[in-house]
Formats: sequence, C-alpha cells, structure tokens
Amino acid sequence: MTPEEVGDRLVALLATDDPDTGAVTAEVSGGGPGHARAVVDVPVARWWFAAEAARDAGALGCDFFDWLSAVDELDDGLSVVAHLWSTRRRHGLLLRTRVPRIDPVVESVVDLYPGAAWHERETHEMFGIDFARHPGLRPLLLPPEFEGHPLRKEFVLASRVAKPWPGAKEPGESEAGTAKRAPMRPPGVPDPNEWGPLKGKVPPEKRPAGERPARAARPAAEKPKTDGETD
Repeated sequence: MTPEEVGDRLVALLATDDPDTGAVTAEVSGGGPGHARAVVDVPVARWWFAAEAARDAGALGCDFFDWLSAVDELDDGLSVVAHLWSTRRRHGLLLRTRVPRIDPVVESVVDLYPGAAWHERETHEMFGIDFARHPGLRPLLLPPEFEGHPLRKEFVLASRVAKPWPGAKEPGESEAGTAKRAPMRPPGVPDPNEWGPLKGKVPPEKRPAGERPARAARPAAEKPKTDGETD
C-alpha cells in the first residue's frame, strides 16, 4: 500500500456519523520515495481506537511498534506521535494527536503494543503527559526527586547559565576568532541578567540598539618595491 492508501484506509476505518467524535485527517510526510509515511491526525479521545484499527491484521496490519514521543507546540499544546509498522506489508504509519498543556492525558496503548511501555514512561517524564491505564509510569531516565519536564520549551536549562558551556556553542558565542555576532539564546536558556548567579549584575549594552560598533582601521598594505627604488 502507498502512504496515501494507508492514510485513506485508516480514515475510512475511523469514519463515523457522530460529529462530536472529531475529525480524522490524513496527509503524507516528506522524505521522497521509500521514506514517505502516512500521517493520520486523530482526536485524543480516539487515540487508542486508531492504534487498534491500525494493528488489525484485516485492516492495516501494523503489528510492530517502532517509537512514541511528543512535540511541544507551545500555545497549541503537545503533539503525541507514534510510528507503527507492518512487518508483512512493509508500510508505516505516523499516528498523531494533540493534548493541552494543562493536565495533558492520552490513553496508553501498552495493551495493544507492549513495547510502548518505556516510550510512554519517557514521554511522561520529559513532557509531563499522563498515559491513562499505563501499568506503571515510574521514572525511567530521571531521578525520582527531579522537578520539571526537560523537553518542554519553557524548561530552564540551568547549566547554560550556571557555568560556561564547553566547546563551540551557539552561533556568535565562540571565543575563537575576532569576528563575532550577537549571541543567540535558544528556547529554555534565560537572559543571564534575569536568572542565575549573574541576575541584576550584567551591565546594559553601551551602544544604542541597532548601532554597529566602529570597525578598526586596517593598516595600509605596504607597496612592493620595484627595481631601482630606494627607501
């Protein structure tokens, strides 16, 4: 089955006349021939049923659970994504749903795919998403006393403020060379003047905003002497 056929097949399997169940839509990912995948978006209430339909041998036969994770979409919430694969028919499926940032809950698919257990535990501690009916959302990578969810974009990367970052950092932060540009702060890295040990101690920029610093004049290149010339 082509990615288009896989997506259309799952949309048809989940079709219903009840408008309150929410829409199921399909598209195809990029990647070119051999790498494109069907991407099916389902309402969070139909997440488990979509996974069950995808696994059914008489439907799509996606019997292999590949991976599950999440994406922080900021104000739009958190996207939960799972990749399923059919070992017999050799086609894949990206199943996707969206949960809110506050109290995000989605149903566990461990009873359908036992291999999802660790993936759901990791996603739970990294993004704060609860998986209903999971047999044990115990910490997987972080110590039990750890606070926060490191892969959410509002999580403060304290190590970037507490001590210098080793090696080549963000563009413009490298200490090598003379040409520098204004350093960039990626998501999660706070202004050192607003958070951390240098809070309130970093002096404001000396030059007006937008004004480029004066460039040092280069010494004039010495003209090579020609035959017959003297100092």
